[in-house]
Amino acid sequence: MQFLWKYIDDLVGKGLEWYIVGELLFYAAVTFVPMALPLAILLSSIMTMGKLGENYELVAFKSAGISLKKIMFPLVIISGFFVLAAFYFSNNVLPVANLKMGSLLYDVRHQRPAFNILEGVYYKGIDNYVIKADGKDSDGTTLRSVMIYDHGERRGNVNVTVADWAEMKTTSDKRYLVMTLYNGYNYKDMKTKNPRDPAKPFQRTYFKEQIKRFDLSGFDLNRTDEDAFRNNFQMLSMNQLVIFIDSLTGQVSIARSEIQRKYKDRMKYFLMADSSVLMSVNIDSISDLAHKNFAAQPKELIINQAKNIIRSQTDGIRFGHEDIKFRDRRLARYTIEFHRKFTLSFACIVLFLIGAPMGAIIRKGGYGLPMIVAVLFFVVFHVISITGEKFAREGVISAFQGMWIASAFLLPIGIWLTYKASTDSSLFDADNYLNKIKNFFYFFRKANKSKV
Repeated sequence: MQFLWKYIDDLVGKGLEWYIVGELLFYAAVTFVPMALPLAILLSSIMTMGKLGENYELVAFKSAGISLKKIMFPLVIISGFFVLAAFYFSNNVLPVANLKMGSLLYDVRHQRPAFNILEGVYYKGIDNYVIKADGKDSDGTTLRSVMIYDHGERRGNVNVTVADWAEMKTTSDKRYLVMTLYNGYNYKDMKTKNPRDPAKPFQRTYFKEQIKRFDLSGFDLNRTDEDAFRNNFQMLSMNQLVIFIDSLTGQVSIARSEIQRKYKDRMKYFLMADSSVLMSVNIDSISDLAHKNFAAQPKELIINQAKNIIRSQTDGIRFGHEDIKFRDRRLARYTIEFHRKFTLSFACIVLFLIGAPMGAIIRKGGYGLPMIVAVLFFVVFHVISITGEKFAREGVISAFQGMWIASAFLLPIGIWLTYKASTDSSLFDADNYLNKIKNFFYFFRKANKSKV
């Protein structure tokens, strides 16, 4: 539904076949798996262990001497299978799905709207023609007061056809529109040998019936070659990303060296922690240059020329710095996508370590409390992931830090929850927390009385 609302303007009114829309939705659904799979593992692990706890099956296991770790071992094996499947999906399936969806969505966006002439509206959907009809009968094929502008000669509105009414029909192969015009005129400005000649010949032709054929092949969905999209970072496998990252890293290094070589005689660079470049002008070199070459010129002229030199060099440094920032952002996108191949698999492990012990602790199955807990943890994971990825794209932190920060934040929580579940901790027992609060205030009052 999110995909439909986002691209509804690109799909509606273009006469797309149902299987084209279905294919696009299928590829879009595949691209949502990286978001859905971790949530599915989190929710299913909470529901499974919660159901076992709700039915006192965990108590029966533990009374038989089976620890929680042994109970979770089969689930760990299944989760390991999902981890491998997730990595294979990220590295092999997802790039192909992104490629298919990206190329098809590009073609759909550039697809012309379906042929439809409306009353009183200039229709420009057919190449080199503009059609206007003041009226349209209920049969959908008869037009009244028709006006057709032919721009085939690329000279403006020099060829106009006007008719009282017309009938439309398409050929059996849907390749051409045949329009039969009745009782009209054709007005045309003729070409002259001398374009500056004020005498412009004009031709007017009357007809009772005239047939015009319009090519509708432009309304077909033309598929673009997918090779044009293969360099996008979302459409590459891990090995291909390594090649691109190595190439882009070399390009960034060459660009930095080129700027330093070009301006090292006149500018000084200092690379700061925030990746900004500070520039200072070598005033002595500019002063010597002015004394040698402009000694005989007026002082104002020398100052203006010095300012122009400074301005030119400053602009060159600024443009070079912006170019490096652009290259760094592009490199960051490829590096982020490389780490994403692994973070999806590792997220499945982290969220399983959170979900399974959480289900054993809350001891509730079904879609009630487990759903709420799963959504809360997933929202935290998703928000941290998006924030880290955005910081990595902007160069605030490295791509490694940005893509792994969510897993690094939640992994200790998962380990702690596993420990609490293994020791039968009453993590969600409200009475336990109330007793601790009461004991704290009791000892606090007791300590105050002893001081008195």
